[in-house]
Amino acid sequence: MARSDTLRFRHHQATLVAAIVATIGALPLASARTYLLPILLVPLAVAVWAWRAGTDADTAGLRLRALVGERRVGWEQVAELGADPRGRAVVQLTDGELVVLPAVRRQDLPRLVAAAGQGDAEPAQ
Repeated sequence: MARSDTLRFRHHQATLVAAIVATIGALPLASARTYLLPILLVPLAVAVWAWRAGTDADTAGLRLRALVGERRVGWEQVAELGADPRGRAVVQLTDGELVVLPAVRRQDLPRLVAAAGQGDAEPAQ
C-alpha cells in the first residue's frame, strides 16, 4: 500500500500542543517530590494519543489506530457507513458490530467513501 493512496484522519493538532504545554507545566510539580513523578504520565499519554490515534483509509480497507494497538477492517466487512447523534462517523460491520472511526466526523464521510474507490455517496443520517 502506497502512502500517497492512503487518506489519513487525525485529531486536531492543538491537542498535541496542549499536552506538550501541560507536560512542561507539570515538570516543576513532578520534580518537587519523587512520588509526584507519575503526574507526568497523563500529559505524555495524551500527547502520544493525539499524535498516533486516528483512521487511515485506502482501497483495501480501514486501519483504526488508538493509543495502543490498531485494528484493520477490510471493505468487505463493512455493511454500512453512517454517523451517530454526536457527529462521529461509525461503521457497521457485517457481523452487526458498530465501530466508531477515530477522528472521522460526519462531514468526512464522502472523502472516506471516495478513498474506498466507491465514487460519490451521500452519508446516512
